Amino acid sequence: QVQLVESGGGLVQAGGSLRLSCAASGRTFSSYVMGWFRQAPGKEREFVASINWGGGRTYYASSVKDRFTISKDNANNTVYLEMSSLKHEDTAVYYCAAGRVAGPSPPMDYWGKGTLVTVSS
Repeated sequence: QVQLVESGGGLVQAGGSLRLSCAASGRTFSSYVMGWFRQAPGKEREFVASINWGGGRTYYASSVKDRFTISKDNANNTVYLEMSSLKHEDTAVYYCAAGRVAGPSPPMDYWGKGTLVTVSS
């Protein structure tokens, strides 16, 4: 069982930066693939980024590639999403997730409750 708690969301101006954090419980954190997904108002949840067990391989949605960076700190059971050059269309609730399958938009077994990111234009 893995419990995930996101933090770091808030209001930011377009062009600005924000870092999201996801604290995970459980002693097997290092064996999980971690990912970030987001859901904008009126839209379906979509994949943002994922990182494999050891942190050496990352995947990004084309809409965030070169602007967002996912990283994983196994020692502190935390995964991060560094977001820069934010756009109004990045406004969404961002969810942290954990699973066993690596790759872009992988199926996830555990989900956090989300943190809201609002980008003002």
